[in-house]
Amino acid sequence: MRIAGFLAVAGLGLIWAASDTIAQGGSSGLQGTWLSGSEDCAEVFSNSGKGTSFKKPVDIFAPAFIVSGKRLRTPQASCSIKSIRPAGDRQLLVLGCANAVAGNEVRVLMASQPDGTLKRYLNERDTGGTAYRQCSR
Repeated sequence: MRIAGFLAVAGLGLIWAASDTIAQGGSSGLQGTWLSGSEDCAEVFSNSGKGTSFKKPVDIFAPAFIVSGKRLRTPQASCSIKSIRPAGDRQLLVLGCANAVAGNEVRVLMASQPDGTLKRYLNERDTGGTAYRQCSR
């Protein structure tokens, strides 16, 4: 259980919640790179002919994630997006995640915001959330 908690907090303690954009387009509203905080996108992500990845050496604490197709990657975990379902004014993402030590199912609440950002909520009672801005599609 300790490893599962670590995966949920460290690997996915960065992610989000979504409403209109995600609800209408499934994972298509999430496609691209997302970053929270004041860091510059170029400090965290690297673009190459094969797509976008985390800049080397990877900052395992960067509050960032990449969505490509039905895959979601954080600096520490790789996840498949199993489902996206409405949860009130938010969306519940069910992810199958794995890191170097373990695999676990993770549930994340997200909501798109009028300014184009996403907010990730810790639980149903969280009213503030954590905002993520999109760096690229």
